[in-house]
Amino acid sequence: MRIAVYGGTFNPIHNAHLHLMRSFAEAMQFDRIILMPSHTPPHKSGKALASPEDRLAMCRLAVANEAFPVEVSEMEIRRGGASYTADTLEALHRENPQDELFLLMGEDMFLSLAKWYDPQRIFRYAKICAAPRSREGLANLAAYEKTLAALGAQCFLKEIAYLPVSSTMVREAVRARKSIRALVPEAVAAYIETHGLYRAQEA
Repeated sequence: MRIAVYGGTFNPIHNAHLHLMRSFAEAMQFDRIILMPSHTPPHKSGKALASPEDRLAMCRLAVANEAFPVEVSEMEIRRGGASYTADTLEALHRENPQDELFLLMGEDMFLSLAKWYDPQRIFRYAKICAAPRSREGLANLAAYEKTLAALGAQCFLKEIAYLPVSSTMVREAVRARKSIRALVPEAVAAYIETHGLYRAQEA
């Protein structure tokens, strides 16, 4: 089986996350996608995060009606502490030794990948799938792919139309008391409102 792993803070999950996930699912013909919300993201420790439980719940709501087989994993949240992708992929490989793993990400994450914790272990267990988030993004990805290839990475770069939504945009809209219905799935918007998330200023 071809299994895609889409990890992230998902603070909160939004329509651009889902757009990238669906586009790669169609382009790469995955058999399964595992959505993996982190417990504590090492690269975003200064951000005001919703609790792991809230972010997990929003991920589940966001994909509840997907036609494609998507599951939301609690692996990183159960493990606790800083969530390192290398550890997650190694654990998934042990659980699915005969399957092929692919790691999904956007431009920003891809362009910092060589600086992640134990990147060579990441490349040992998964192929990297990345899409641009800017007009010149694909050229930037292609240039950086050479750096990653020298570290052992196998990459698949796709020109997926960029949907201009970010988690920061969602949180800022909530604090400004603006509607987020065009930015996140309806069920996620309702969850954020019901639980009073993201109303405080960020640290």
